[in-house]
Amino acid sequence: MKLNCDLGESFGSWPMGLDEQVMPHIDQANIACGFHAGDPLVMQKTLKLAKTHGVTVGAHPGYPDLVGFGRRTMKCSSDEIIALMTYQIAAIDGVAKSLGLELDYVKPHGALYNDMMANQSVREAILSALSSYHKPLKLMLQATPQIEQHRAEAIPFNIEILSEAFADRCYADDGKLLARTKAGAVHNREKMLAQVKQLKEQGSVTTVSGHILQLNADSLCVHGDNIEGVQAIEAIRELIG
Repeated sequence: MKLNCDLGESFGSWPMGLDEQVMPHIDQANIACGFHAGDPLVMQKTLKLAKTHGVTVGAHPGYPDLVGFGRRTMKCSSDEIIALMTYQIAAIDGVAKSLGLELDYVKPHGALYNDMMANQSVREAILSALSSYHKPLKLMLQATPQIEQHRAEAIPFNIEILSEAFADRCYADDGKLLARTKAGAVHNREKMLAQVKQLKEQGSVTTVSGHILQLNADSLCVHGDNIEGVQAIEAIRELIG
C-alpha cells in the first residue's frame, strides 16, 4: 500500500501544510492546481520538491472556491466539470513537463471528491474529462464497498482506478467519510495510527459505530491540512512499510 498526501495548498502569503517535512516520506503527491488552493509559484516549488524525492505526482483539482478551500459544493453542469478538470490538469501537467516530470493520476479535492463519490453524473463527467485528455491518467477515488462498481464504470472510458483509504478520517457505516461537521470526524494521533495498523494488517477500518468495514485500498491518504496527521507521517510510513 502506497502513501499519498494532498500538498501544494499554500496560496500567496497564506501557508498551508508542511510540504517539505512530508515529501520525503510519501509515494504520491496530490498537488493543488490553483482553483481551491495553490498558485503558479507554489505549484512549481511543490513539483520540484517531488522531483527531488522521487515522488509520483498527481493533479488535485477542485471547484473554483479559494475562499471555501474547495469544500463547498457547486452546482456545475457536466460540461463545466469537464472544462474545470481539463483546465487544472493541463496547468499542472504543463508545469510538470517543464521540470521533466510526468503527471500520473488525478485525485479531485474536497467537495468535488465527495460529489464524485455520491453522484454518478459527476463521476462520469470526471471520467470523461480524463478520457478526452491527450494522455492516459489514472483516477484516484475512495475505496468503498462499491469499488468494483466504480472500476466497472471506468472501463468504457479506458481509465484505471486507484483506490485510497484515509489514515486520519473516521468512517461512517456506509463506507463514506464521516462529515467534518460531526464530532470525531478527524482522528487524533492515537486513533490515526491504530486505523493505519488495522488497514495494513487486516485490510479494514472500524466505523464510527464500531462496525468492521473491509476495504481494498491501493493507497493511504494523509490530508496535508491536518497538522497532527502530517506530524505523524514518519510513524505512518514505518507502519505501512
